[in-house]
Amino acid sequence: MPDPNTDYDVIIVGAGHNGLVTAGYLAKAGRRVLVLERRDRVGGAAVTEELFPGFRFSSCADGSGYLCDEVRRDLKPEVEILAADPVVFAPQPDGSRLAIWRDPAKTAAEIAPFSSADAERYPAFVELVGKIAAVVGGLARVEPPDIPEVGLRDLLGLRPLAGPVRALGRKHVNDLLRVLPMPVADLLDEWFESEVVKGAIAANGVRDITWGPKESGTAYALLYNWSLSDTGLLRSSGVVKGGMGALSEALATAARSFGAEIRTGAVVEGIATEEKRALGVKLAGGTTLRAPVIVSNADPRTTFLELLDPYTLGARFVRHVRNIKYRGSAARVLLALGELPEFSALAPSGSGAGGDDSARLMQSPIQIAPTLDYLQRAYDCTKYGEFSTQPYLDVMIPTLLDPSLAPEGQHVMSITAKYAPYRLRDGDWETRREAFGDVVIDTLAEYAPRIRDAILHRRVLTPPDLEAAYGLPEGNPSHGEMTLDQFFHMRPIPGYARYRTPIGGLYLCGAGCHPGGGVTGIPGHNAARAILAD
Repeated sequence: MPDPNTDYDVIIVGAGHNGLVTAGYLAKAGRRVLVLERRDRVGGAAVTEELFPGFRFSSCADGSGYLCDEVRRDLKPEVEILAADPVVFAPQPDGSRLAIWRDPAKTAAEIAPFSSADAERYPAFVELVGKIAAVVGGLARVEPPDIPEVGLRDLLGLRPLAGPVRALGRKHVNDLLRVLPMPVADLLDEWFESEVVKGAIAANGVRDITWGPKESGTAYALLYNWSLSDTGLLRSSGVVKGGMGALSEALATAARSFGAEIRTGAVVEGIATEEKRALGVKLAGGTTLRAPVIVSNADPRTTFLELLDPYTLGARFVRHVRNIKYRGSAARVLLALGELPEFSALAPSGSGAGGDDSARLMQSPIQIAPTLDYLQRAYDCTKYGEFSTQPYLDVMIPTLLDPSLAPEGQHVMSITAKYAPYRLRDGDWETRREAFGDVVIDTLAEYAPRIRDAILHRRVLTPPDLEAAYGLPEGNPSHGEMTLDQFFHMRPIPGYARYRTPIGGLYLCGAGCHPGGGVTGIPGHNAARAILAD
């Protein structure tokens, strides 16, 4: 029976996609759910915004997302994914190019001009890494054990791993344990000789973290992206029709269909507690709403140090929270284009493709990451508080699949540019924002020489911009670095990886929880499962 002394059974702070997923599951289970969002729209970082008249962008998160099968099955969000093949288009400085297709045999034929040995080994690489990634995907879906106090419930909770581990086989279990902490560069050096092949794959081990490919743990980042992709390979490929905001709106519609209430423009200033138990939330303007369960979709630092009074928490716990590493290192450069750019690697007279083939290749993610050394040099600058002068670029032209995002015959281009540290040693982002935008365009122009002529409008979003506008701490969309010291039972901090907190009735459901970032919905799914179990 509903408690007459409370306004709701559950209040969720933040209508990012994980908050919406949690709301959907809890409302479907019969709970009275309220979601409060400070912005004027749902989605958090997964939004579609008209930044220039007629041009709509997936401002932060882009691509087709990695929304997990469980959420699609259980909540049935009505969203259309426009798939792309190849999975990666990697133009090279000399005008050549490599495409990674969904079909390993077709990719092997692409690799052959760079290395016949690599072409021969690629299908075996895909098979083995795919099996290892399946175990990582299984880990993402379980509630981490309460180490060191592991009980029977913890062990039973690991049952979903049985299938992927069995498929991996006893022979390759050692490969799993050996690969997880490796630098992605070392993994690829074991398999391939072509720098072009290694650069194209390694980019997906550093796309979402601050490290370069020669740093430990980046192989895990590759496996994580691989395990959750909708292609069965190193990344997803395609776009959400209507932009990422359409996915968030679909999740909101699904949650409402089960009875959840969602309020936008509702700023939560604090979480009310009494005797280490959550009682409700305090809104800007003085209103307090009561519920026995509060779920925060905000990052852990914001939840525990801003929405809560840190003095209600133990000193050791607060110290752990303060030590969470965020380290955002990517900027977003969003371009409105009057015409489609021409890549040298796709010139009809060159070795690349032309015409329809060119358009098909540009529908996929375009990676400017020609070699491992290129990626490593791009990263090295961040150690000294500088942005890269030759950045790694991850480029999308979603209008090739979804023309509705721009006026007829025109296009939008979104670029994730790395590396751009949150704090600069010299100057600040207010004075250097456009300089980095120029560096990004200069780098892209080496591969698409006439890109400047096509640009109608440009917006550069630095890590501080992403923090201020979208609530991404230090500009990190994962609410904390996706490194092995912040992985599984240590995410967000040791002892509190099971979505629960030291405050009774207060839960976390955002990307700062296990398994981490990406538009997967898995943290929200897992958090809802924990709440209902309690």
